[in-house]
Amino acid sequence: MEYASLIERRRERLAELEKLIGDPSLFEDQARAGELMREHRRTQELLATWSELENLRRQVSEITAISSGDDAELAELAQAELPDLQKRVAGLEEQVQYALLPRDELEDRDALLELRAGTGGDEAALFVGDLLTMYQRFAENRGWRFELLDASPNDIGGFKEVTVRVTGEEVFRSLKYESGVHRVQRVPATEAQGRIHTSTATVAVLPEAEEVDIQIRPEDLRIETCRSGGAGGQHVNRTESAVQIFHLPTGIMVRCEKERSQIKNRETGMSILRARLFEMKQKEAQQSYSEKRRALIGSGSREEKIRTYNFPQNRITDHRISYTAYNLDVVMAAGALDDLISHMQHEEMIERMDELNA
Repeated sequence: MEYASLIERRRERLAELEKLIGDPSLFEDQARAGELMREHRRTQELLATWSELENLRRQVSEITAISSGDDAELAELAQAELPDLQKRVAGLEEQVQYALLPRDELEDRDALLELRAGTGGDEAALFVGDLLTMYQRFAENRGWRFELLDASPNDIGGFKEVTVRVTGEEVFRSLKYESGVHRVQRVPATEAQGRIHTSTATVAVLPEAEEVDIQIRPEDLRIETCRSGGAGGQHVNRTESAVQIFHLPTGIMVRCEKERSQIKNRETGMSILRARLFEMKQKEAQQSYSEKRRALIGSGSREEKIRTYNFPQNRITDHRISYTAYNLDVVMAAGALDDLISHMQHEEMIERMDELNA
């Protein structure tokens, strides 16, 4: 694919962006300013990657010429150096290609992460706790903020369900692949005979919705307050700080009790409700995607098995792209999801290129 003309357009766009950012009045609209600043940063990164790619291509050309020259010793050294350079060129070409694709407007959004125990009883709840730790470590590695919004712990240290807000740069772009059923195969801590059990947890990743995305009419809501059922001692028992929000047209119910303030719980609940309604809206839009791309990104369906975590074999397998690695211990403990997400992005890029060329 020829990139030069597309890169030139990005250079022109960068000049436009720098003029816009230089206008002090831009920052009167914080949302618009943030959008342009992100585009400016992405464009700068793309052009820097393109410059590095051009330099590497020149090196490959020069070393290729040396490798076929008359000096046998130099030719041997050049031939040894070529594979690594060619691999780096291929990687940068892929980065440039991905950056030049039409951008999904949701990729820069923050996200709500909802984890729920599936089949497997207490073991499923413990697995939710393990996934929660994995995602928290991943967020820390990316420099993101990881904020627990609501949780329903069980008696043995696991969770029946957890809701988290993740904020930072391009959060939804990376986490969108995590929606679906996650299956774990291991010997539970409560298993006396050493038998391997299979349990599941469901993950839903929702792009955080803004008020302009979803309009919620007050008459469509029924809001109730009640006493919190979580930890908190006598304070929780005396106050009705928990909030339940019912969206009457869809039947969606959101309950929040993490904060001691009823107002804060209501704000959090409305944020979660807005994200769930936005998810419903986005699922309708996904019908325009090809079948393969829908499978990669996921529908967020609670029945869609996407990944298996096999502890006895230290194996993690993503069924959508037939990807398997044997570093499950590192993935779980350190949140080392980057390689897996990179493979998912590669497959999605190929599919999106096919869509554009169809």
